[in-house]
Amino acid sequence: MGIRASHGFRVIGLISGTSIDGIDVAAADLHAEDDVVVLTPLGELDVPYPEPLREALLAALPPNPCTAGELTRLDTGVGQAFAEAAARGVEELAGGADLVASLGQTVFHWVEAGHVRGTLQLGQPAWIAERTGLPVLADLRARDVAAGGHGAPLASTLDQLWLRGLAQDTGRPVAALNLGGIANITVVADGEPAIAYDTGPANALLDLAAHRVTGHRSDVDGRLALGGSVRSDLLGRLLADPYFAAAPPKSTGKEHFNETYLDAALAGLAPAEPADLLATLTELTAVTVADQCVRHGVTIVIASGGGIRNPAVMTALARHLPSAVLKTSDDLGLPGAGKEAYLTALLGWLTWCGVPGSVPSATGARGPRLLGALVPGAGPLILPAPLGGTVTRLRVAEKAG
Repeated sequence: MGIRASHGFRVIGLISGTSIDGIDVAAADLHAEDDVVVLTPLGELDVPYPEPLREALLAALPPNPCTAGELTRLDTGVGQAFAEAAARGVEELAGGADLVASLGQTVFHWVEAGHVRGTLQLGQPAWIAERTGLPVLADLRARDVAAGGHGAPLASTLDQLWLRGLAQDTGRPVAALNLGGIANITVVADGEPAIAYDTGPANALLDLAAHRVTGHRSDVDGRLALGGSVRSDLLGRLLADPYFAAAPPKSTGKEHFNETYLDAALAGLAPAEPADLLATLTELTAVTVADQCVRHGVTIVIASGGGIRNPAVMTALARHLPSAVLKTSDDLGLPGAGKEAYLTALLGWLTWCGVPGSVPSATGARGPRLLGALVPGAGPLILPAPLGGTVTRLRVAEKAG
């Protein structure tokens, strides 16, 4: 049964990824046509965090200690930064909006024995509602976790709707790849439930190592990595991490792939030259992503996230995926710079319309769930009648004019 048609609804999507560079903002117009969600990208913004806030967030991440007072101050600071970013999105991108959806800033993802026990995203949504006057949907991961899922990767929601037609047309599995602080894939095959999980680190260890050896936030344009050689002893030690061999569903974050993790991998080995260290960590990302794509017989990989701007990472991926076509989400009409923010906007629209926003085959939850908690805007919170039925596809439309 298809969902009933709906009129255009403008949503501002907000997220800050595990790299903690700043806030990704996207504005989208969404409406339903039978069982198809039509998403029209209206524009994206990358809003950097104020440097003192960014430094405080990084200092609060595991394995560093953090007090309740520090968490409270960060929750307020991130909420205020997200509020200003949302206001810019409303004014500069959308020219007015109906809803703000926020995935916040993840600071801890609590995993024990392969099960997620809890997850914490900062960015108090009341600040966003107060600043914009719009209703805000936040805390989007918690319900999936409460239902036995990992609360991630929620990208699977967008990816399975968006890539289902491509998988059907080609008759082969297609993968969406996000290269943020952590790399995750969604595998979409015709007639099969979507599979999605975190494959391991992408920029998390690369950025950490680059900051150590250069003082910069990242290995700009992959220059160091491209000039280095892979240290097989270090790579072998890294690949021995049980996380890589664990079966999905699974998820991870900087509470695992962090400074302590890198120090343990380097301990007892001959010192690594800076370029060789970056080349080896780049190879780790490429190998762990490619192994999972090959495992699922993927023939097309659609990449997005900050990592696609790193030529060293993309070159290594192409080398390890010789039988697959490597594209970016921009090639399919969805701006890669804002893909996760557009995902957030989609999740907000789904909940607002009463449509579950999780994919149990990807997150491991007991069933699909409506996601998030709503904070009223300037007026009463009045939800529309649920659309009903099942959403099966997503079509990305071009912005008029």
